[in-house]
Amino acid sequence: MAITFHSEIADGLLLITASGRDEDVQQVIDYGSAVIDLAVESGVTLILCDERNLEYALDTFDTFKSAQQIAEIAPKVIRVAIVCGAKFLEDGKFWETVAVNRALQVRVDTDIEQAKAWLVKPDS
Repeated sequence: MAITFHSEIADGLLLITASGRDEDVQQVIDYGSAVIDLAVESGVTLILCDERNLEYALDTFDTFKSAQQIAEIAPKVIRVAIVCGAKFLEDGKFWETVAVNRALQVRVDTDIEQAKAWLVKPDS
């Protein structure tokens, strides 16, 4: 099943709820691009992606490639917190490392409250 998501803006955050399966790298890049476009169009700089119902299926190379390309297209003012299922945390943290090394302000976590706290107060 492909990635599907819905969005809403609340309390200055773009809230994304995603589900399905990331079946190929281009699909992940398209999803990331769509989220970034929504943020830019809405004038929002804080994004919370709830991906607990999204299955990560990319291999290491494609995970690297998706993080690299999304980090390149994201405006540097955007901060993104991604919440994933516990079994995908290692893949998520690898994605985070690649993106952070390319100046994207992103954090991957399994706890939605910790992710929200990081978005509004980066030192937490």
